[in-house]
Amino acid sequence: MVGVGVGKGWRFSLFSTNVALLSRPNKHFCWRSTTPFQQRKPISWSVVCGLMLFGLGLISLLTGHMASNLEWYSNRLVHRTFYSRLDGNYRAPIDVWKSQYSKYYYGCSERGRHFAPAVRERMSNGYLLIATSGGLNQQRTGITDAVVVARILNATLVVPELDHHSYWKDDSDFINIFDVDWFISYLAKDVTIVKRVPNKVMRSMEKPPYTMRVPRKSDPDYYLDQVLPILLRRQVVQLTKFDYRLASNLDDELQKLRCRVNYHALIFTKPIQELGQRLVMRMQKMAHRFIAVHLRFEPDMLAFSGCYFGGGAKERRELGEIRKRWTTLPDLSADGERKRGKCPLTPHEVGLMLRALGFANNTYLYVASGEIYGGEETMQPLKDLFPNIYTKEMLADEELKPFLPFSSRLAAIDYVVCDESDVFVTNNNGNMAKIIAGRRRYMGHKRTIRPNAKKLSTLFMGRHEMEWDTFARKVKACQRGFMGEPDEMRPGRGEFHEYPYSCVCERPYLDELSKDVYRSPRHVAINLTAKA
Repeated sequence: MVGVGVGKGWRFSLFSTNVALLSRPNKHFCWRSTTPFQQRKPISWSVVCGLMLFGLGLISLLTGHMASNLEWYSNRLVHRTFYSRLDGNYRAPIDVWKSQYSKYYYGCSERGRHFAPAVRERMSNGYLLIATSGGLNQQRTGITDAVVVARILNATLVVPELDHHSYWKDDSDFINIFDVDWFISYLAKDVTIVKRVPNKVMRSMEKPPYTMRVPRKSDPDYYLDQVLPILLRRQVVQLTKFDYRLASNLDDELQKLRCRVNYHALIFTKPIQELGQRLVMRMQKMAHRFIAVHLRFEPDMLAFSGCYFGGGAKERRELGEIRKRWTTLPDLSADGERKRGKCPLTPHEVGLMLRALGFANNTYLYVASGEIYGGEETMQPLKDLFPNIYTKEMLADEELKPFLPFSSRLAAIDYVVCDESDVFVTNNNGNMAKIIAGRRRYMGHKRTIRPNAKKLSTLFMGRHEMEWDTFARKVKACQRGFMGEPDEMRPGRGEFHEYPYSCVCERPYLDELSKDVYRSPRHVAINLTAKA
């Protein structure tokens, strides 16, 4: 077996060094002339600045432009670059169906030249068993991170086990949802994966596999210090409740491995994929383009949130009973949670947001959801705003019956349709919302709208006190930065599964004014400023 030293060596290869930035003292000074015949009194900085401001004001008056437009002139002089167009202060109207900048971005997760090949099974440090936790998309994050952890430990990964005991009680196994053979073969160069621990290894073990649960967001050092020594001693280690157990920020090569797993290796089984694609085609046959709305408005979600949705004593009693299932949840203030933006939007609020953003009444919606709390009564206000609403149950009858007993397989079908939709909208920031948002960014920043719930909550409470045009204008203003534009993604922001910044590359950009082609659009503004 490969010794501890090999594993420890990862600490130095995981974190690549960045190019050092050379900085110079930023000294401000005024140029002034002196003569050998007369020593002039130094001119104070305040006087010079005052004269400069006076001169600028005079020029502005003469030319008919205010000094506040100097930024516009400077941008024209250095060619208004691609990245400056993406500045958050740029207030051009947003196309609600598609970002005009999406064509400049694409997913890139190829392994680097120095990323060593996978360690063979007989040379690895042992076998890593993973027991995932939660629903389909929560388990998806666990599977993705399990591959990365196996790579860190130089371990052989056993195909992860799916959670059969969560709220949804789905007994589906990995092979029922994902193409297991593709999963193993696609990642063969990165990590060795097997379907089960070999019998001879199990027979040779003196004790059962060692079981442990690592803390949330553990970094690679934790796995090397705490898990690897046990793996070397016991040969087989099982990690339980494995969801979000690996740090979000890792070395770029490991982040790219995450992307290869999530966006390429994890594909659904043929029956799931085919039915999902049929639903997409049926939506596209009815409408040239459509919105997929993920409505996470099931009773368990509402109870967990601790929010109140206007259902009176009955709602408080019903959700209170469900909430008792989580004994460790703190007491929450419903009003406080809403003000903090922690409450999922109701179906009606989702409809109001979409109409305010500019989507017409005849827009087609595909609603991906489980059991909606309140049923038809809760959904009716959304249907009044958007009559063309369809669900998987409406689009597929007999075809859907084999999947009905399995919530994760139904969620996988919704996943396919949401991924293929022209616009994806969510009413919360849960696991499915994050996973699909990250995938759509990786696939070229397809329009993805997530609510700015903190600001929208105030607008929804006061919408009856303002005209519709005022309400719509304010919704558009507070949704800037939440529309899936490329400039919303910043390295290190949020969960990597939602913002896969290491796996998104930029295409060369042709400047419209100068007709010059720049190699790196992200750095155009910096380069031009340096040249100036």
